[in-house]
Amino acid sequence: MMNSMDGSVKRGAEAQDARRDRWSAHRAQRREEFVAAALRVLAAQGPELPMDAVAAEAGVTKPVLYRYFADKAALVEALGEFSSALLLERVLPAIGGDGPALARVRDGVEAYFSVIDEYPNLYWLLARQGAEGSPGGDPVHRNKEFIATSLSAVIGDYLRAYGLDSGAAEPWGHGLTGLVQSTGEWWMSRRSMSRANVVEYVTRLIWAAIAGLLADWGIVIEPDQPLPKGRPATRSDPG
Repeated sequence: MMNSMDGSVKRGAEAQDARRDRWSAHRAQRREEFVAAALRVLAAQGPELPMDAVAAEAGVTKPVLYRYFADKAALVEALGEFSSALLLERVLPAIGGDGPALARVRDGVEAYFSVIDEYPNLYWLLARQGAEGSPGGDPVHRNKEFIATSLSAVIGDYLRAYGLDSGAAEPWGHGLTGLVQSTGEWWMSRRSMSRANVVEYVTRLIWAAIAGLLADWGIVIEPDQPLPKGRPATRSDPG
């Protein structure tokens, strides 16, 4: 009797878990659909993101939309998560690649500009939300900090490989990230040149800074060669 009862309780718990998992999967899928609808509204109407427009785009009423997002801030937070995932998916592989040195810089800059070019109104929405004090924090600032931290780690590894003090890694990482972000905002506002041109200008500026600073320590890096995995040659090494 006890074994039969225990088995029934176990089956009941398993069924409840299965229902909960199905509901969680359904809810996650619906939230993704609403985020996609919000992105379409942003592309068509600008960075204001009226909730009634999102509901209409998704083919539901506003009360249904609010079952999945308590308010506009919650939807914007989900859009921030989408932006972060996309940005990191594109930028981090470029930062951590092993191709020619100059190409890696260009790939990283291009990866960032590709995202803000494809989703400019999303960027402005998230930037405005952060300026207004989003309860979930500033998504643009979070993205900037994550990229800067990741870039600092890569720079630190190479500085140590060069036998240099890695203390410069953080200011370099944050400075370069800020340069790219600030230029990106200027470019989105003005659009006075092509994306290819602004990426090339920023790439050359970053490369000149990196190569110039290393040259001060007698270290020469070749733009068309991968960065060395071990200690690189310096001007004092025998040729």
